[in-house]
Amino acid sequence: MIAFAVPAPVLSVRDLRIAFGDVEAVHGLSFDIHRGETLALVGESGSGKSATALSILRLVEREGGRIIGGSVRLGETDPLEVTRLASAALRDLRGGRIAMIFQEPMTSLNPVMTIGAQMGETLALHRGLRGGAAREAARAALDRVKIPEPERRLDQYPHELSGGLRQRVMIAMALSCEPEVLIADEPTTALDVTTQAEILKLIAGLQRELGMAVLFITHDLGVISEIADRVVVMKNGEKIEEGRTSEIFSAPRAAYTAELMAASPRLGEGAPAPLTAPAPVLKVTGLTTRFGGGMFARHAATVAVNDVSIVLGRGETLGLVGESGCGKSTLARSIMRLVEPAAGEVELLGTRIDTLAPSALKPHRARMQMVFQDPYASLNPRMSVRDAVTEPAILHGIVTPRDRSELAARLLERVGLPAEVAERYPHQFSGGQRQRICIARALSVRPQIIVADEAVSALDVSNARRITDLMAEIQRRDAVSFLFISHDIAVVERVSHRIAVMHQGKIVETGPTETVLRNPQHPYTKRLIAAVPRFGGSGDRQPEPFVQVELA
Repeated sequence: MIAFAVPAPVLSVRDLRIAFGDVEAVHGLSFDIHRGETLALVGESGSGKSATALSILRLVEREGGRIIGGSVRLGETDPLEVTRLASAALRDLRGGRIAMIFQEPMTSLNPVMTIGAQMGETLALHRGLRGGAAREAARAALDRVKIPEPERRLDQYPHELSGGLRQRVMIAMALSCEPEVLIADEPTTALDVTTQAEILKLIAGLQRELGMAVLFITHDLGVISEIADRVVVMKNGEKIEEGRTSEIFSAPRAAYTAELMAASPRLGEGAPAPLTAPAPVLKVTGLTTRFGGGMFARHAATVAVNDVSIVLGRGETLGLVGESGCGKSTLARSIMRLVEPAAGEVELLGTRIDTLAPSALKPHRARMQMVFQDPYASLNPRMSVRDAVTEPAILHGIVTPRDRSELAARLLERVGLPAEVAERYPHQFSGGQRQRICIARALSVRPQIIVADEAVSALDVSNARRITDLMAEIQRRDAVSFLFISHDIAVVERVSHRIAVMHQGKIVETGPTETVLRNPQHPYTKRLIAAVPRFGGSGDRQPEPFVQVELA
């Protein structure tokens, strides 16, 4: 007789409770992951996703948290209780049996160590490899994740690699010891769609090769629908819903899950209609920006922006899309003279600003403001919100210090925050709230143009939706123009009247959003659109569960 036994999970979390100070951040969370399975953990910022991941590796203590209840067990046979391990045993566990890929590879890698040296530390600790053996193993790990010229990369530093390559290095390090469990915490959030597609394909392929269990943390439901077998939905530290991916997407049981899905942008939902001959507020002609070069430089100059021309109309949003490193942010900074262009013209409201001296440029800076990707890094942690949002207005002489509090109250209320938060500091706000504060600061000088450089890419879907809705409201009310830079094409479609596609420093295609996305002409545009995750939970990924067959 043949009996089919239900396999034991590789990782089992039971009634996990996590606290930061007196605040309980995770309340009684339970889930299992089996060999070869991908479980996605999804929820808004602050839901407890990352705290859960850090607790599995017992890293939450380093972030000021602690496990106050529950268990984390690793292993199919004779499971190991992670919550009771001593420091020495934890060192063997981390990177050995459980590995983690973090969201931001630049801050996860040591900037003063070469890639080879950093990988060598892991290989020495967990596999006992040193010298030439460690270097060969590191080279093989880089080759496995399809990094070109792996031998040369070993001697490079993190800043010499693109974001996509740095993330591949992190994956190579995580997988170099062939872990039983891989935790991927927002590993593709900062990546463009083509690089994201490559990274997801890479993780899935290595998972099949090694039989790993994967805990994948993300706020991108499109990614989840493509890569996850099962989904756990979290809200305020609690599990709201759990089930197979196809079931969750086709028939969510919890209202919160349905709200998350409704807030998620889907390519093809439609774009704002193009404006009819809006008056131009920004004209860029033949703009070129170079980095490096010169008489004593080791390498020739790099052309980051190459002969770019764009026009932005009053009350219009122009979406700028393209892969990491294509020149989007450099173009934006060159337009604003945060980076000096080498050639071309920038005309703002009828005045050429590319040739102005700094003193003459200052009045024009009030007309064009910028909102950056990371709202926390954009705000002075020692400056109150009242001072932060009114600082540009003070510098430009729009208000006096005496009127500062009144202006702060008006700006905060305009972006949907109560006036009484003006005396708080940036660390006391969520990511979405901090981005609202950055928008309030930009609005303090009554600009005609706002450059939003990946302004919602680090936010969960609900907060991103609120921020883009706020931008649309500001545009309707004051006819503000937006240059909206993003790698998320579905978000760009939602907010942009027109799109410009950038590739290797050049604009390769531009036109009304609907036209470009429905009927792309350039091969690169077609490749970008094809790489966008298809939201919807079709259930394409339905591998057979691992089943152990016992003869009786």
